[in-house]
Amino acid sequence: MDSFLFAVNAVAPIILTVAIGYLLKKAGFMNADFAKAANKLVFRLFLPAMLFLNVYRIASIGGINMNYIMYCLVALLVIFLLSIPAVILVARKREYRGVLLQGAFRSNYALIGIPLAQSLFGNDGVIVATLLSAAVIPLFNILAVISLSIFRVERGKKPSITHILSDIVRNPLIQSIALGVLVLGVRAFFTANDISFRLTDITPLFTVLGYLSDLATPLALLVLGAQFEFSAVKALRREIIFGTLMRTVIVPLLGIGTAYAFFSSQFSGAHFAAFAAMFATPVAVSSVPMAQEMDGDVALAGQLVVWTTLASAFSVFLVAFLLRLAGIF
Repeated sequence: MDSFLFAVNAVAPIILTVAIGYLLKKAGFMNADFAKAANKLVFRLFLPAMLFLNVYRIASIGGINMNYIMYCLVALLVIFLLSIPAVILVARKREYRGVLLQGAFRSNYALIGIPLAQSLFGNDGVIVATLLSAAVIPLFNILAVISLSIFRVERGKKPSITHILSDIVRNPLIQSIALGVLVLGVRAFFTANDISFRLTDITPLFTVLGYLSDLATPLALLVLGAQFEFSAVKALRREIIFGTLMRTVIVPLLGIGTAYAFFSSQFSGAHFAAFAAMFATPVAVSSVPMAQEMDGDVALAGQLVVWTTLASAFSVFLVAFLLRLAGIF
C-alpha cells in the first residue's frame, strides 16, 4: 500500500498542474500562440538550465560501478531498436511515429524517477539513480532527436545522416548536458589541484540558473494542459493505447525483468531502484516541447505524457510490489 500511495503522490502534482493549464486555457489566459511560444522557451532556455544544473550537481563520477550503467545503456538501445518496427506498424501517420518511438524509451527520470529510487531504497537508491542520470539523460536526448528526425515529414522517407547529426549537435538539451560535463571536468581538475574556486562562487549566475531551472517543469506542465484536448483522444486512440502499454507495461517487463532474470546476483537493491526509476516511470514532460521543435505531432506527445502518467500510478506500484515480493527491497 505504501508503494501505491507513493505512486499516487508522485503523479498527482503532475496531473493537477496539467489540469490547471487546461482550465487556464478554458478561461482564456493561455491560447495556442502563447502555448507554442512558452514551449519554445522551455525547450531552448529552461530545460537546458535544469539539465546543466543536474549534471553539475553530481558529486563525483569516480569509483562508479559501471556494470549497472552499461546494462541500462544497452537495454535502452535495445528497446529503441525493437520499438522502431513496432511504431511503423502501429502509427498511421508519419508524424506520429517519431513521437511514439520517443515515448517508448524516454522516461520521466528526473521528475519522478530519482524521487522514486529514493522512496524504494533510501539514500543509496537516490545516489545510484543520480549517477545513472549522467549517462542515460544524454542518451535519452540523442535518441529522441534521432527518433523525431528519421520520421520528419518534410524530409521524406530517407533521412540524411548529416541532418540527423546536425540536429543532435544543435539540440539545446544535448548542448547543455555537454556543457555540464565540461564544467564538471573543470571542477574535478580544480579539486585535484587544490583550487578552491567553484561555479557556485559566482552567486548571481548560479542563482539565475536556479531560477530558470525551477521554471522548466511547472511551465512545461501548464503548457501541456493548455494544449491538451479531450477531443483528440478518439482520433489518437490506437496510438495512445499502444504508447501507454509500451511505456508502462512492456518496457518495465523488458528492462527490469531481464535484469532480475539474468543479473539479479550482480545488482543490489539500490541498482534495482534505479532500474525502476528508468524503466517504470511515465513519458518525460520534455518530450512535448521537443516534439514541437522537431515537427512531431504535439497533440499525441501531450496525450502520451498524460495517459502514461495516470497509468504509472498502478505500474510503479506493481513494480515495487513484485520487487519486494522477490526480496530485492
